[in-house]
Amino acid sequence: MQLTPNTRPFIHSEQYSSFILTNLHDGLLPTTFYRNVTDFGTGDTLHIKTVGDVRIQDAAEDTALEYSPIDTGEVTLRINQYVGDAWFVSDDLYEDGAQVEQLMAQRSAESTRALQERFETEFLKTCNDAQTDANANSINGFAHRIASSVTDNVLQLDHFINMKLAFDKAEVPYGARVAILDPVAGATLDSLVSINRDVTEFGKMILTNGFQRDHEFIMNLYGWNIITSNRLPTGTFSDGTTSVSNAVANVFMSVMDDNTKPIMSAWRRLPKLEGDRNVQLRREEYQVTSRYGFGAQRVDTLGILITSAVNS
Repeated sequence: MQLTPNTRPFIHSEQYSSFILTNLHDGLLPTTFYRNVTDFGTGDTLHIKTVGDVRIQDAAEDTALEYSPIDTGEVTLRINQYVGDAWFVSDDLYEDGAQVEQLMAQRSAESTRALQERFETEFLKTCNDAQTDANANSINGFAHRIASSVTDNVLQLDHFINMKLAFDKAEVPYGARVAILDPVAGATLDSLVSINRDVTEFGKMILTNGFQRDHEFIMNLYGWNIITSNRLPTGTFSDGTTSVSNAVANVFMSVMDDNTKPIMSAWRRLPKLEGDRNVQLRREEYQVTSRYGFGAQRVDTLGILITSAVNS
């Protein structure tokens, strides 16, 4: 006969699984930031064919046209992230503790947050890894990798203008351009905005909101919708001309549609929680695992701005 007292592990497992799945889905980066690959059901590597531009030529009467091929290639996505978490609660704690259920719910919430942060970190790392370091990564003659060469390698308004120009010359759609800045760069931008006595609508937004996190679009500057993140790649980076130590790689990209997004992702195992009863140790054990991968599908809609991670 199965009743609540002798089926307790199953009750806990169902409760925690529902909590984790719901909050992880809500906490991830917006799906509009990357292409969610849906045709990748088996295997660990997905190969996607790419095609380049067509080169046209002038024609004249009684003159044969030259036959020219179209450039082709491929990009790949690998399922290479296998992450999880595990915890347990002893019978003694259940018997002697107070508010143990609340404690376990909070433990689940912290696990959810850690998985979300790992997912976001890998996404932003993939953006930086998609480019060649110590290289301008030029598209149509304009750099998509820019390192700040001003004093203390801080952000400047010209960086937004130069990156806008690079995207314009790469024929990237104007709408849905996103800039993800480190909060240090965000603080620099705060100081660069001049708000005079007649406060503009843009100035009002600065005064009211400043630069926030949590993936909320804060403002539009030179066509860039600006948000901030604490999980951008850090290290020593270069654009081939200027090398910045203790730097952060701020990400610029287009998220207009699946064809313009620079990064693709696929889940092989959505976060899955399992619970079990350890009779010998007299405790209930839980573990959550997930498998996923990121890959760069194009670089012409991607830009990296290298600035100091500590100077604002």
